[in-house]
Amino acid sequence: MSVDSHIEKLREKHEHLSKAVEQAQRAPGTSDFEIAEMKREKLRLKEEISRLNH
Repeated sequence: MSVDSHIEKLREKHEHLSKAVEQAQRAPGTSDFEIAEMKREKLRLKEEISRLNH
């Protein structure tokens, strides 16, 4: 897998998590802990994408 295709996969995962966080924030049964975990994973992906781009 090339670096570019790896970065693209990470971006797709990041986008998927963004949508999941938005849905979770609107859903009344979702705990703050679950949302925080998703946000942490989003940040980790974003940092990895940034690191691979430089």
